[in-house]
Amino acid sequence: MAAGGGVLAASLTRTPSWAVRIRGADGEIAGAGILLSPDQVLTCAHVVDRAAARITAEFVGAPGHGVPAVPARVDGDAYVPETRDADGDPSGDVALLRLERPRPVEETVRLHRLSAPNREVRMYGFPYDHNGGIWFRADVVGGCGRDGQLQLSPAGPGELATPGCSGAGVADSLTGEVIGMVLSGQRDQHGNRFSFISPAETIARHLPRLKPYIVGPTAVDERLLPSGDAASEALLDEPFAQRLAAWLRDDGSQVKISVVRHDDAARDATLLRAITLADRELRTPVSVDRASLDPPGTVPSAGGHDLAVHTGGLTAAEIAERIAERMGLWQHPEDPPLDRIRAAKVTLNLVVVGVDEAADPPALLDLLDMLRAGGSRLLLVFRAADDCYRRARDRLLVRPARERRARLVERLREITGPLARTLYERRAAVVQEGARTLDSDMVAAHAALADLLRAQDRDPGHGPDPARYERLADRVAGRLAADVGRLDRLRDRRDELTGRLRSYRVLHQRATQGEEDPAVDALYVRAHGLLRARPCDVRAAEAAVDAYIRRVDGQGGGDAR
Repeated sequence: MAAGGGVLAASLTRTPSWAVRIRGADGEIAGAGILLSPDQVLTCAHVVDRAAARITAEFVGAPGHGVPAVPARVDGDAYVPETRDADGDPSGDVALLRLERPRPVEETVRLHRLSAPNREVRMYGFPYDHNGGIWFRADVVGGCGRDGQLQLSPAGPGELATPGCSGAGVADSLTGEVIGMVLSGQRDQHGNRFSFISPAETIARHLPRLKPYIVGPTAVDERLLPSGDAASEALLDEPFAQRLAAWLRDDGSQVKISVVRHDDAARDATLLRAITLADRELRTPVSVDRASLDPPGTVPSAGGHDLAVHTGGLTAAEIAERIAERMGLWQHPEDPPLDRIRAAKVTLNLVVVGVDEAADPPALLDLLDMLRAGGSRLLLVFRAADDCYRRARDRLLVRPARERRARLVERLREITGPLARTLYERRAAVVQEGARTLDSDMVAAHAALADLLRAQDRDPGHGPDPARYERLADRVAGRLAADVGRLDRLRDRRDELTGRLRSYRVLHQRATQGEEDPAVDALYVRAHGLLRARPCDVRAAEAAVDAYIRRVDGQGGGDAR
Protein backbone atom coordinates (compact mmCIF):
# COMPACT_ATOMS: atom_id res chain seq x y z
CA MET A 1 0.00 0.00 0.00
CA ALA A 2 1.15 3.54 -0.73
CA ALA A 3 1.43 6.07 2.05
CA GLY A 4 -1.75 7.82 0.97
CA GLY A 5 -3.69 4.63 0.25
CA GLY A 6 -3.79 2.42 -2.84
CA VAL A 7 -0.78 0.81 -4.49
CA LEU A 8 2.38 2.00 -6.14
CA ALA A 9 2.62 1.92 -9.92
CA ALA A 10 3.01 -1.66 -11.12
CA SER A 11 6.28 -2.88 -12.49
CA LEU A 12 6.77 -3.42 -16.20
CA THR A 13 6.24 -7.16 -15.68
CA ARG A 14 2.47 -6.91 -15.11
CA THR A 15 -0.56 -4.84 -15.90
CA PRO A 16 -1.21 -2.21 -13.22
CA SER A 17 -4.44 -2.72 -11.30
CA TRP A 18 -5.24 0.99 -11.51
CA ALA A 19 -5.14 1.07 -15.33
CA VAL A 20 -8.65 1.47 -16.76
CA ARG A 21 -9.75 0.88 -20.36
CA ILE A 22 -12.69 3.12 -21.26
CA ARG A 23 -15.28 2.33 -23.94
CA GLY A 24 -17.79 4.81 -25.26
CA ALA A 25 -21.48 4.27 -25.99
CA ASP A 26 -20.56 2.73 -29.37
CA GLY A 27 -18.49 0.03 -27.68
CA GLU A 28 -15.22 1.29 -29.14
CA ILE A 29 -12.15 1.98 -26.98
CA ALA A 30 -12.15 5.71 -26.32
CA GLY A 31 -9.11 5.98 -24.06
CA ALA A 32 -7.72 5.14 -20.66
CA GLY A 33 -8.23 6.13 -17.03
CA ILE A 34 -6.76 5.92 -13.54
CA LEU A 35 -8.63 4.31 -10.64
CA LEU A 36 -8.19 6.81 -7.78
CA SER A 37 -10.81 5.47 -5.38
CA PRO A 38 -13.06 2.39 -5.40
CA ASP A 39 -15.71 4.29 -7.37
CA GLN A 40 -13.83 7.13 -9.11
CA VAL A 41 -11.81 7.08 -12.33
CA LEU A 42 -9.77 10.01 -13.62
CA THR A 43 -9.56 10.47 -17.39
CA CYS A 44 -9.42 13.13 -20.11
CA ALA A 45 -12.53 15.14 -20.86
CA HIS A 46 -12.19 14.44 -24.59
CA VAL A 47 -12.29 10.68 -23.93
CA VAL A 48 -15.88 10.75 -22.64
CA ASP A 49 -19.10 12.33 -23.83
CA ARG A 50 -20.50 14.20 -20.86
CA ALA A 51 -24.06 13.49 -21.99
CA ALA A 52 -23.44 9.87 -22.97
CA ALA A 53 -25.96 7.41 -21.61
CA ARG A 54 -23.38 4.68 -21.38
CA ILE A 55 -19.67 4.69 -20.55
CA THR A 56 -17.91 1.48 -19.58
CA ALA A 57 -14.78 1.22 -17.44
CA GLU A 58 -12.87 -2.04 -17.88
CA PHE A 59 -10.25 -3.21 -15.39
CA VAL A 60 -7.64 -5.08 -17.40
CA GLY A 61 -5.29 -5.50 -14.41
CA ALA A 62 -7.82 -7.09 -12.10
CA PRO A 63 -6.90 -10.47 -10.56
CA GLY A 64 -8.09 -13.55 -12.42
CA HIS A 65 -8.63 -14.26 -16.08
CA GLY A 66 -11.64 -12.03 -16.70
CA VAL A 67 -11.80 -8.30 -17.33
CA PRO A 68 -14.47 -6.72 -15.10
CA ALA A 69 -16.57 -4.11 -16.90
CA VAL A 70 -18.41 -1.49 -14.83
CA PRO A 71 -20.86 1.16 -16.14
CA ALA A 72 -19.78 4.71 -15.35
CA ARG A 73 -20.87 8.31 -15.84
CA VAL A 74 -19.31 11.74 -15.54
CA ASP A 75 -19.33 12.66 -11.86
CA GLY A 76 -21.48 15.79 -11.72
CA ASP A 77 -19.55 18.93 -12.61
CA ALA A 78 -16.15 17.22 -12.46
CA TYR A 79 -15.61 17.84 -16.14
CA VAL A 80 -13.17 20.46 -17.50
CA PRO A 81 -13.10 20.40 -21.31
CA GLU A 82 -10.01 21.37 -23.23
CA THR A 83 -9.88 25.04 -24.17
CA ARG A 84 -7.32 27.08 -26.08
CA ASP A 85 -5.91 30.42 -25.03
CA ALA A 86 -5.01 33.32 -27.30
CA ASP A 87 -1.70 31.65 -28.16
CA GLY A 88 -3.39 28.37 -29.07
CA ASP A 89 -2.03 26.60 -26.00
CA PRO A 90 -4.32 23.96 -24.47
CA SER A 91 -5.79 24.01 -20.97
CA GLY A 92 -7.96 21.63 -18.95
CA ASP A 93 -9.10 18.35 -20.53
CA VAL A 94 -9.72 16.47 -17.28
CA ALA A 95 -12.80 14.59 -16.09
CA LEU A 96 -13.85 12.33 -13.23
CA LEU A 97 -16.06 9.27 -13.71
CA ARG A 98 -18.27 7.71 -11.05
CA LEU A 99 -18.56 3.90 -11.17
CA GLU A 100 -21.90 2.20 -10.58
CA ARG A 101 -20.15 -0.55 -8.63
CA PRO A 102 -17.01 -0.01 -6.56
CA ARG A 103 -13.73 -1.80 -7.11
CA PRO A 104 -11.49 -3.16 -4.31
CA VAL A 105 -9.55 -0.41 -2.58
CA GLU A 106 -6.29 -2.31 -3.06
CA GLU A 107 -6.58 -1.73 -6.83
CA THR A 108 -6.54 2.06 -6.47
CA VAL A 109 -3.58 4.39 -6.74
CA ARG A 110 -2.79 7.90 -5.56
CA LEU A 111 -1.34 10.68 -7.70
CA HIS A 112 1.97 11.93 -6.34
CA ARG A 113 3.49 15.39 -6.46
CA LEU A 114 7.09 15.27 -7.73
CA SER A 115 9.51 17.68 -9.37
CA ALA A 116 9.30 17.48 -13.15
CA PRO A 117 12.65 18.11 -14.90
CA ASN A 118 14.51 15.27 -16.59
CA ARG A 119 12.32 12.48 -15.25
CA GLU A 120 11.97 9.15 -17.04
CA VAL A 121 8.35 8.01 -17.09
CA ARG A 122 6.17 5.25 -18.49
CA MET A 123 2.50 5.13 -19.42
CA TYR A 124 0.03 2.26 -19.80
CA GLY A 125 -2.44 2.87 -22.64
CA PHE A 126 -4.66 1.04 -25.11
CA PRO A 127 -3.67 2.00 -28.66
CA TYR A 128 -4.95 0.32 -31.80
CA ASP A 129 -3.60 -3.26 -32.13
CA HIS A 130 -2.82 -3.35 -28.40
CA ASN A 131 -6.31 -3.43 -26.89
CA GLY A 132 -5.06 -5.28 -23.84
CA GLY A 133 -2.73 -2.42 -23.00
CA ILE A 134 0.94 -1.67 -23.49
CA TRP A 135 3.66 0.35 -21.76
CA PHE A 136 5.12 3.45 -23.39
CA ARG A 137 8.36 5.06 -22.19
CA ALA A 138 9.32 8.74 -22.40
CA ASP A 139 11.40 11.51 -20.86
CA VAL A 140 9.98 14.76 -19.51
CA VAL A 141 11.24 17.56 -21.75
CA GLY A 142 9.73 20.52 -19.90
CA GLY A 143 6.67 22.67 -19.39
CA CYS A 144 4.58 24.11 -22.20
CA GLY A 145 1.84 26.72 -22.31
CA ARG A 146 0.24 28.51 -19.37
CA ASP A 147 -1.73 25.56 -17.99
CA GLY A 148 1.22 23.74 -16.44
CA GLN A 149 1.22 20.81 -18.86
CA LEU A 150 4.42 18.89 -19.59
CA GLN A 151 5.87 17.80 -22.91
CA LEU A 152 7.31 14.31 -23.26
CA SER A 153 9.93 12.97 -25.63
CA PRO A 154 9.16 9.34 -26.58
CA ALA A 155 11.96 6.91 -25.75
CA GLY A 156 11.68 5.39 -29.23
CA PRO A 157 10.02 6.15 -32.58
CA GLY A 158 7.14 3.76 -31.88
CA GLU A 159 6.42 4.95 -28.34
CA LEU A 160 4.42 8.09 -29.03
CA ALA A 161 1.16 8.12 -27.06
CA THR A 162 -1.48 7.49 -29.74
CA PRO A 163 -5.31 7.37 -29.63
CA GLY A 164 -6.30 4.97 -26.88
CA CYS A 165 -3.65 6.37 -24.53
CA SER A 166 -5.45 9.60 -23.55
CA GLY A 167 -6.20 9.45 -19.82
CA ALA A 168 -3.47 6.89 -19.09
CA GLY A 169 -1.55 7.13 -15.84
CA VAL A 170 2.04 8.41 -16.06
CA ALA A 171 4.33 6.54 -13.67
CA ASP A 172 7.73 7.88 -12.66
CA SER A 173 10.37 5.26 -13.47
CA LEU A 174 12.53 6.14 -10.44
CA THR A 175 9.90 5.96 -7.71
CA GLY A 176 7.07 3.99 -9.31
CA GLU A 177 4.62 6.74 -8.35
CA VAL A 178 1.86 7.89 -10.71
CA ILE A 179 2.63 11.58 -11.19
CA GLY A 180 0.15 12.61 -13.87
CA MET A 181 -2.12 11.73 -16.78
CA VAL A 182 -1.56 11.50 -20.55
CA LEU A 183 -3.45 14.16 -22.48
CA SER A 184 -2.58 13.45 -26.11
CA GLY A 185 0.01 12.46 -28.65
CA GLN A 186 0.48 14.62 -31.73
CA ARG A 187 2.46 14.85 -34.94
CA ASP A 188 2.86 18.36 -36.33
CA GLN A 189 3.01 19.46 -39.97
CA HIS A 190 6.79 18.98 -39.99
CA GLY A 191 6.57 15.35 -38.85
CA ASN A 192 7.69 16.03 -35.27
CA ARG A 193 6.06 13.76 -32.68
CA PHE A 194 4.96 15.00 -29.26
CA SER A 195 3.17 13.69 -26.18
CA PHE A 196 1.71 15.83 -23.40
CA ILE A 197 0.67 15.11 -19.82
CA SER A 198 -1.06 16.95 -17.03
CA PRO A 199 0.91 16.55 -13.77
CA ALA A 200 -0.74 15.98 -10.41
CA GLU A 201 -0.56 19.66 -9.40
CA THR A 202 -2.31 20.85 -12.58
CA ILE A 203 -5.01 18.22 -12.16
CA ALA A 204 -5.53 19.37 -8.55
CA ARG A 205 -6.02 22.95 -9.73
CA HIS A 206 -8.67 21.94 -12.27
CA LEU A 207 -10.44 19.46 -9.97
CA PRO A 208 -9.85 20.56 -6.35
CA ARG A 209 -12.06 17.73 -5.08
CA LEU A 210 -9.27 15.31 -6.04
CA LYS A 211 -6.78 16.74 -3.53
CA PRO A 212 -7.51 13.96 -1.00
CA TYR A 213 -6.25 11.51 -3.65
CA ILE A 214 -3.03 13.45 -4.32
CA VAL A 215 -0.13 12.85 -1.94
CA GLY A 216 3.32 14.30 -1.44
CA PRO A 217 4.18 17.75 -0.09
CA THR A 218 3.18 20.76 -2.13
CA ALA A 219 5.84 22.66 -4.07
CA VAL A 220 5.48 25.82 -1.97
CA ASP A 221 6.17 25.97 1.77
CA GLU A 222 3.31 27.27 3.91
CA ARG A 223 5.38 30.28 5.03
CA LEU A 224 5.52 31.42 1.40
CA LEU A 225 1.79 31.28 0.74
CA PRO A 226 0.14 34.66 0.09
CA SER A 227 -1.62 36.16 3.09
CA GLY A 228 -4.71 37.25 1.18
CA ASP A 229 -4.22 40.83 2.31
CA ALA A 230 -5.70 42.97 -0.47
CA ALA A 231 -3.30 45.80 0.28
CA SER A 232 -0.25 43.58 -0.14
CA GLU A 233 -1.69 42.05 -3.31
CA ALA A 234 -1.85 45.51 -4.86
CA LEU A 235 1.88 46.07 -4.23
CA LEU A 236 4.09 45.31 -7.19
CA ASP A 237 7.72 46.13 -7.90
CA GLU A 238 7.34 45.79 -11.66
CA PRO A 239 11.05 45.67 -12.67
CA PHE A 240 11.68 43.05 -9.96
CA ALA A 241 8.60 41.09 -11.11
CA GLN A 242 9.95 41.08 -14.68
CA ARG A 243 13.35 39.79 -13.57
CA LEU A 244 11.75 37.05 -11.46
CA ALA A 245 9.42 36.03 -14.30
CA ALA A 246 12.33 35.93 -16.74
CA TRP A 247 14.28 33.53 -14.50
CA LEU A 248 11.18 31.39 -13.89
CA ARG A 249 10.69 31.22 -17.67
CA ASP A 250 14.33 30.07 -17.92
CA ASP A 251 16.23 33.07 -19.24
CA GLY A 252 19.35 30.97 -19.56
CA SER A 253 20.85 31.89 -16.19
CA GLN A 254 21.35 29.01 -13.78
CA VAL A 255 21.64 31.03 -10.56
CA LYS A 256 19.87 34.27 -9.59
CA ILE A 257 20.52 35.99 -6.26
CA SER A 258 18.29 38.77 -4.91
CA VAL A 259 17.92 40.76 -1.71
CA VAL A 260 14.39 41.23 -0.33
CA ARG A 261 14.47 43.05 2.99
CA HIS A 262 11.71 42.50 5.54
CA ASP A 263 10.77 46.17 5.46
CA ASP A 264 10.36 46.24 1.67
CA ALA A 265 6.66 45.35 1.45
CA ALA A 266 6.37 45.82 -2.30
CA ARG A 267 9.39 43.66 -3.11
CA ASP A 268 8.27 40.97 -0.65
CA ALA A 269 4.75 40.89 -2.11
CA THR A 270 6.21 40.72 -5.61
CA LEU A 271 8.33 37.73 -4.62
CA LEU A 272 5.36 35.82 -3.14
CA ARG A 273 3.27 36.69 -6.21
CA ALA A 274 5.91 35.22 -8.53
CA ILE A 275 6.24 32.05 -6.43
CA THR A 276 2.46 31.59 -6.43
CA LEU A 277 1.99 32.21 -10.15
CA ALA A 278 4.83 29.83 -11.03
CA ASP A 279 3.25 26.98 -9.05
CA ARG A 280 0.99 24.66 -11.07
CA GLU A 281 -1.35 24.04 -8.15
CA LEU A 282 -1.62 27.58 -6.73
CA ARG A 283 -1.82 29.38 -10.07
CA THR A 284 -5.29 30.89 -10.47
CA PRO A 285 -7.54 30.82 -13.55
CA VAL A 286 -7.03 34.57 -13.82
CA SER A 287 -3.28 34.12 -14.22
CA VAL A 288 -3.83 31.40 -16.80
CA ASP A 289 -6.62 32.95 -18.86
CA ARG A 290 -5.99 36.67 -18.44
CA ALA A 291 -2.21 37.00 -18.30
CA SER A 292 -2.39 39.91 -20.75
CA LEU A 293 -4.00 42.05 -18.02
CA ASP A 294 -0.86 41.87 -15.88
CA PRO A 295 2.03 44.27 -16.49
CA PRO A 296 4.08 43.03 -19.48
CA GLY A 297 6.63 40.36 -18.67
CA THR A 298 5.58 39.86 -15.06
CA VAL A 299 3.72 36.52 -15.33
CA PRO A 300 6.05 33.51 -14.99
CA SER A 301 5.53 30.16 -16.64
CA ALA A 302 3.45 27.58 -14.82
CA GLY A 303 5.88 25.15 -13.25
CA GLY A 304 8.66 27.73 -13.35
CA HIS A 305 9.89 26.29 -10.06
CA ASP A 306 9.71 22.75 -8.69
CA LEU A 307 10.13 23.73 -5.06
CA ALA A 308 10.00 27.00 -3.12
CA VAL A 309 11.32 26.59 0.40
CA HIS A 310 11.61 29.07 3.29
CA THR A 311 14.81 28.23 5.14
CA GLY A 312 14.37 30.42 8.21
CA GLY A 313 15.53 28.46 11.26
CA LEU A 314 16.08 25.22 9.32
CA THR A 315 19.30 23.24 9.21
CA ALA A 316 20.93 22.28 5.94
CA ALA A 317 20.04 18.64 6.63
CA GLU A 318 16.35 19.51 7.05
CA ILE A 319 16.36 21.51 3.83
CA ALA A 320 18.18 18.68 2.02
CA GLU A 321 15.54 16.20 3.21
CA ARG A 322 12.79 18.46 1.83
CA ILE A 323 14.61 18.71 -1.51
CA ALA A 324 15.27 14.96 -1.66
CA GLU A 325 11.59 14.22 -0.99
CA ARG A 326 10.50 16.59 -3.76
CA MET A 327 12.99 14.96 -6.14
CA GLY A 328 11.65 11.51 -5.25
CA LEU A 329 14.86 10.31 -3.60
CA TRP A 330 13.42 8.24 -0.79
CA GLN A 331 14.49 4.76 -1.97
CA HIS A 332 17.42 4.54 0.48
CA PRO A 333 16.30 6.40 3.62
CA GLU A 334 19.31 5.11 5.54
CA ASP A 335 21.57 7.27 3.34
CA PRO A 336 21.93 10.95 4.28
CA PRO A 337 19.86 13.21 1.99
CA LEU A 338 23.03 14.96 0.80
CA ASP A 339 24.40 11.65 -0.48
CA ARG A 340 21.10 10.82 -2.21
CA ILE A 341 21.00 14.20 -3.91
CA ARG A 342 24.65 13.97 -4.93
CA ALA A 343 24.12 10.56 -6.53
CA ALA A 344 20.88 11.47 -8.28
CA LYS A 345 20.57 12.36 -11.95
CA VAL A 346 17.43 14.34 -11.22
CA THR A 347 17.58 18.15 -11.21
CA LEU A 348 15.07 20.78 -10.14
CA ASN A 349 14.32 24.49 -10.28
CA LEU A 350 14.63 25.59 -6.66
CA VAL A 351 13.58 28.83 -4.97
CA VAL A 352 15.20 29.39 -1.56
CA VAL A 353 13.91 32.29 0.54
CA GLY A 354 15.85 33.51 3.56
CA VAL A 355 19.19 31.83 2.84
CA ASP A 356 20.87 34.05 5.44
CA GLU A 357 18.21 33.15 8.03
CA ALA A 358 18.91 29.40 7.94
CA ALA A 359 20.22 27.74 11.09
CA ASP A 360 23.64 27.18 9.46
CA PRO A 361 24.07 29.32 6.30
CA PRO A 362 27.59 28.01 5.47
CA ALA A 363 26.32 24.42 5.40
CA LEU A 364 23.35 25.54 3.31
CA LEU A 365 25.75 27.16 0.82
CA ASP A 366 27.54 23.80 0.53
CA LEU A 367 24.21 22.15 -0.33
CA LEU A 368 23.29 24.85 -2.85
CA ASP A 369 26.70 24.65 -4.51
CA MET A 370 26.30 20.88 -4.88
CA LEU A 371 22.88 21.37 -6.48
CA ARG A 372 24.29 23.98 -8.85
CA ALA A 373 27.14 21.70 -9.86
CA GLY A 374 24.61 18.93 -10.53
CA GLY A 375 22.66 21.09 -12.98
CA SER A 376 19.81 22.40 -10.81
CA ARG A 377 18.69 26.01 -11.24
CA LEU A 378 18.62 28.23 -8.14
CA LEU A 379 16.74 31.41 -7.26
CA LEU A 380 18.20 32.54 -3.91
CA VAL A 381 16.67 35.29 -1.78
CA PHE A 382 18.57 36.98 1.04
CA ARG A 383 17.15 39.35 3.64
CA ALA A 384 20.28 41.52 3.82
CA ALA A 385 23.31 42.25 1.64
CA ASP A 386 25.64 41.00 4.37
CA ASP A 387 28.72 38.75 4.42
CA CYS A 388 26.61 35.65 3.79
CA TYR A 389 25.14 37.29 0.70
CA ARG A 390 28.59 38.28 -0.57
CA ARG A 391 30.00 34.79 0.02
CA ALA A 392 27.08 33.22 -1.79
CA ARG A 393 27.41 35.61 -4.70
CA ASP A 394 31.13 34.90 -5.02
CA ARG A 395 30.77 31.14 -4.65
CA LEU A 396 27.60 30.52 -6.66
CA LEU A 397 27.74 33.29 -9.25
CA VAL A 398 31.11 34.95 -9.71
CA ARG A 399 33.48 31.97 -9.45
CA PRO A 400 31.33 29.59 -11.57
CA ALA A 401 30.92 32.34 -14.18
CA ARG A 402 34.68 32.89 -14.33
CA GLU A 403 35.31 29.16 -14.57
CA ARG A 404 32.72 28.91 -17.33
CA ARG A 405 34.35 31.82 -19.16
CA ALA A 406 37.78 30.21 -18.76
CA ARG A 407 36.49 26.90 -20.18
CA LEU A 408 34.97 28.77 -23.09
CA VAL A 409 38.24 30.62 -23.74
CA GLU A 410 40.14 27.31 -23.81
CA ARG A 411 37.58 25.80 -26.14
CA LEU A 412 37.72 28.73 -28.55
CA ARG A 413 41.52 28.58 -28.44
CA GLU A 414 41.32 24.91 -29.37
CA ILE A 415 38.89 25.68 -32.20
CA THR A 416 40.88 28.61 -33.60
CA GLY A 417 44.21 26.86 -33.01
CA PRO A 418 44.77 23.09 -33.36
CA LEU A 419 41.36 22.31 -34.88
CA ALA A 420 41.66 25.14 -37.41
CA ARG A 421 45.20 24.00 -38.32
CA THR A 422 43.90 20.48 -38.89
CA LEU A 423 41.26 21.87 -41.22
CA TYR A 424 43.72 24.03 -43.15
CA GLU A 425 46.13 21.09 -43.51
CA ARG A 426 43.31 19.08 -45.07
CA ARG A 427 42.39 22.01 -47.31
CA ALA A 428 46.01 22.19 -48.46
CA ALA A 429 45.73 18.57 -49.57
CA VAL A 430 42.34 18.55 -51.32
CA VAL A 431 39.89 21.13 -52.61
CA GLN A 432 36.91 21.80 -50.32
CA GLU A 433 33.59 22.86 -51.77
CA GLY A 434 31.38 25.41 -50.02
CA ALA A 435 33.88 26.58 -47.39
CA ARG A 436 32.64 30.15 -47.12
CA THR A 437 30.12 29.49 -44.32
CA LEU A 438 32.75 27.89 -42.11
CA ASP A 439 35.22 30.64 -42.91
CA SER A 440 32.75 33.24 -41.60
CA ASP A 441 32.18 31.09 -38.50
CA MET A 442 35.93 30.95 -37.88
CA VAL A 443 36.11 34.73 -38.09
CA ALA A 444 33.27 34.90 -35.52
CA ALA A 445 35.12 32.43 -33.27
CA HIS A 446 38.27 34.59 -33.36
CA ALA A 447 36.17 37.67 -32.55
CA ALA A 448 34.45 35.86 -29.65
CA LEU A 449 37.81 34.79 -28.24
CA ALA A 450 39.06 38.38 -28.42
CA ASP A 451 35.90 39.63 -26.63
CA LEU A 452 36.31 37.10 -23.84
CA LEU A 453 39.99 37.85 -23.37
CA ARG A 454 39.26 41.57 -23.12
CA ALA A 455 36.57 40.87 -20.49
CA GLN A 456 38.66 38.56 -18.29
CA ASP A 457 38.94 41.06 -15.43
CA ARG A 458 35.34 42.24 -15.58
CA ASP A 459 32.50 41.16 -13.31
CA PRO A 460 30.97 38.10 -15.04
CA GLY A 461 27.54 39.69 -14.89
CA HIS A 462 28.66 42.55 -17.10
CA GLY A 463 30.79 40.72 -19.67
CA PRO A 464 29.87 38.98 -22.92
CA ASP A 465 26.99 36.50 -22.89
CA PRO A 466 28.70 33.09 -22.50
CA ALA A 467 25.62 31.18 -23.68
CA ARG A 468 25.77 32.92 -27.05
CA TYR A 469 29.46 32.15 -27.44
CA GLU A 470 28.94 28.55 -26.30
CA ARG A 471 26.35 28.12 -29.05
CA LEU A 472 28.83 29.63 -31.50
CA ALA A 473 31.55 27.24 -30.28
CA ASP A 474 29.19 24.26 -30.62
CA ARG A 475 28.26 25.29 -34.15
CA VAL A 476 31.82 25.94 -35.31
CA ALA A 477 33.19 22.77 -33.68
CA GLY A 478 30.43 20.71 -35.28
CA ARG A 479 31.09 22.17 -38.71
CA LEU A 480 34.84 21.78 -38.28
CA ALA A 481 34.45 18.09 -37.49
CA ALA A 482 32.08 17.60 -40.42
CA ASP A 483 34.38 19.45 -42.85
CA VAL A 484 37.48 17.58 -41.69
CA GLY A 485 35.56 14.33 -42.12
CA ARG A 486 34.55 15.25 -45.66
CA LEU A 487 38.10 16.33 -46.52
CA ASP A 488 39.49 13.09 -45.11
CA ARG A 489 37.12 11.14 -47.32
CA LEU A 490 38.22 13.20 -50.32
CA ARG A 491 41.86 12.58 -49.43
CA ASP A 492 41.19 8.85 -49.15
CA ARG A 493 39.48 8.97 -52.53
CA ARG A 494 42.49 10.81 -53.99
CA ASP A 495 44.82 8.08 -52.70
CA GLU A 496 42.51 5.39 -54.10
CA LEU A 497 42.49 7.10 -57.52
CA THR A 498 46.27 7.40 -57.44
CA GLY A 499 46.55 3.63 -56.91
CA ARG A 500 44.08 2.87 -59.72
CA LEU A 501 45.88 5.18 -62.14
CA ARG A 502 49.21 3.54 -61.32
CA SER A 503 47.78 0.04 -61.81
CA TYR A 504 46.20 0.86 -65.15
CA ARG A 505 49.43 2.54 -66.29
CA VAL A 506 51.31 -0.70 -65.63
CA LEU A 507 48.64 -2.79 -67.38
CA HIS A 508 48.66 -0.49 -70.38
CA GLN A 509 52.45 -0.58 -70.70
CA ARG A 510 52.44 -4.38 -70.53
CA ALA A 511 49.71 -4.64 -73.15
CA THR A 512 51.45 -2.27 -75.59
CA GLN A 513 54.97 -3.50 -74.75
CA GLY A 514 56.07 0.09 -74.15
CA GLU A 515 54.83 1.37 -77.52
CA GLU A 516 53.91 5.06 -77.27
CA ASP A 517 50.31 6.23 -77.75
CA PRO A 518 50.20 10.04 -77.57
CA ALA A 519 46.44 10.21 -76.97
CA VAL A 520 46.51 7.76 -74.06
CA ASP A 521 49.69 9.27 -72.66
CA ALA A 522 48.08 12.71 -72.69
CA LEU A 523 45.13 11.39 -70.67
CA TYR A 524 47.56 9.85 -68.19
CA VAL A 525 49.60 13.02 -67.84
CA ARG A 526 46.45 15.04 -67.18
CA ALA A 527 45.12 12.63 -64.53
CA HIS A 528 48.56 12.30 -62.92
CA GLY A 529 49.00 16.05 -62.78
CA LEU A 530 45.57 16.62 -61.20
CA LEU A 531 46.25 14.00 -58.53
CA ARG A 532 49.64 15.51 -57.66
CA ALA A 533 48.34 19.08 -57.54
CA ARG A 534 47.98 20.65 -54.09
CA PRO A 535 45.25 21.18 -53.24
CA CYS A 536 43.94 18.34 -55.35
CA ASP A 537 40.61 18.84 -57.08
CA VAL A 538 39.44 15.29 -56.43
CA ARG A 539 36.31 15.56 -58.56
CA ALA A 540 38.28 16.77 -61.57
CA ALA A 541 40.99 14.16 -60.96
CA GLU A 542 38.33 11.43 -60.70
CA ALA A 543 36.92 12.42 -64.10
CA ALA A 544 40.41 12.44 -65.61
CA VAL A 545 41.29 9.01 -64.17
CA ASP A 546 37.96 7.58 -65.41
CA ALA A 547 38.69 8.96 -68.91
CA TYR A 548 42.12 7.32 -68.90
CA ILE A 549 40.74 3.99 -67.66
CA ARG A 550 37.97 3.96 -70.28
CA ARG A 551 40.55 4.59 -73.03
CA VAL A 552 42.84 1.84 -71.75
CA ASP A 553 39.92 -0.59 -71.41
CA GLY A 554 38.79 0.30 -74.92
CA GLN A 555 42.17 -0.73 -76.29
CA GLY A 556 42.19 -3.95 -74.29
CA GLY A 557 45.01 -2.72 -72.08
CA GLY A 558 42.88 -3.18 -69.00
CA ASP A 559 42.39 -6.89 -69.64
CA ALA A 560 44.18 -8.56 -66.77
CA ARG A 561 44.24 -12.06 -68.36
